[in-house]
Amino acid sequence: MRQNSKNKTQPRQTKTAVGNKSKNPQTNKRGSSNGQQGSLLEQLFVNQLKDIYYAEQLLLKAIPKMADACTTEELEDAFRHHLQQTERHVKRLEKVFQIIGKKPEGKKCDAMEGLVKEGEHMIKETKEGTMTRDAGLIIAAQKVEHYEIASYGSLVQLAITMGLHRASDLLDKTLVEEGNTDGSLTHIAETYINLEADGEGGYSWEKRKEGGDEEMEEEDVEMETAESANM
Repeated sequence: MRQNSKNKTQPRQTKTAVGNKSKNPQTNKRGSSNGQQGSLLEQLFVNQLKDIYYAEQLLLKAIPKMADACTTEELEDAFRHHLQQTERHVKRLEKVFQIIGKKPEGKKCDAMEGLVKEGEHMIKETKEGTMTRDAGLIIAAQKVEHYEIASYGSLVQLAITMGLHRASDLLDKTLVEEGNTDGSLTHIAETYINLEADGEGGYSWEKRKEGGDEEMEEEDVEMETAESANM
């Protein structure tokens, strides 16, 4: 006896988010008009604002320490100048909070705390009064700048997406200044600091015995020959 088969033409049911059972036509992707959860994008934006606000406050304490540890006046001046910029960055963030009707407050930024600690370790691990110290400080500072550039760049785009054009303008000003600081540090390193640090002692790989390079070249040839034979 043939069993009845199920109708294979029935449309497949799609998965829905848990709890999303409301059929209220007035509910849209920004949330309902009945006081329910608001925009998820707004939540992300505010959380990232709090993150970078905390980070900037942390830098207000960290930058003076880095400036004091510098060997050259040029790098110290660059840090002092960026400290003044950082003070402006904090004020701009407070204006952005005001624009969206939120109280300025920070949220612990583990990333920036880690970067600041790395800068402290760089000071401990490099010899005072050397150009190598300054080279290390620039590395630590640029890691901070790259984090800030990524953060402000994302915030600018989120603000534009949500129609917060005044806020995006303020954030973009800071983004430009962070980029300029990064470029300035690169210029100092490449045209001065790194070249001077290059003369602070010989390199370990230059202390090979005579004929060491020739032996390594012979080993490379043997390895290439063996690899070719196995192909």
